[in-house]
Amino acid sequence: MRGWVVRWLANIIAIIITAAIVPGFEVTVTGAIIGSVFLGIVNAIIRPVIIVLTLPINILTLGLFTLVINGLMLWLTASVIKGFDVSGFWAAVLSALIISVVSAVLSWVVKDQHEQ
Repeated sequence: MRGWVVRWLANIIAIIITAAIVPGFEVTVTGAIIGSVFLGIVNAIIRPVIIVLTLPINILTLGLFTLVINGLMLWLTASVIKGFDVSGFWAAVLSALIISVVSAVLSWVVKDQHEQ
């Protein structure tokens, strides 16, 4: 349970950091918290279906189409959650990429600190 909470907090921080970096991506703290939960649900339920449906395109692009899918999932989250705003498709793709990288780094740092 503790690992899940740490990853969730890392995702919230990653969303807030990304909003500070990427023009066209804006969140409130409440939007980041609720958006993180909703994005997690979307990534767990909808994203796998989209990945399977777009498998031929993903194979042709050597997996790069996954970035587009991640952007679409972020854009979907922004369309549902108030206080979680993405101004365009490419802002969503860039934001999704940065959120993934920052979240992975934060999770790795926290994991290393927890193991020591």
